[in-house]
Amino acid sequence: MTTKQKALIGTVMMAVVLSMAGCAGMSRQGQNTMVGAGVGAVGGAVLTGGSPLGTIGGAAVGGLVGHSMH
Repeated sequence: MTTKQKALIGTVMMAVVLSMAGCAGMSRQGQNTMVGAGVGAVGGAVLTGGSPLGTIGGAAVGGLVGHSMH
């Protein structure tokens, strides 16, 4: 993994942590969507070696899964 890919994964992880702090006033479904998108983004980045397309795709899939959770 290159330095650029490691930096991308670190940035995504930091964004997830910071966005979690803003979930206090959100509905449960909104919180699930945000968590799903964050986990999906990190997972997509890791599985594709830091590919931006993999990160975005992971976030989209994770957000959809999180949104559908009850």
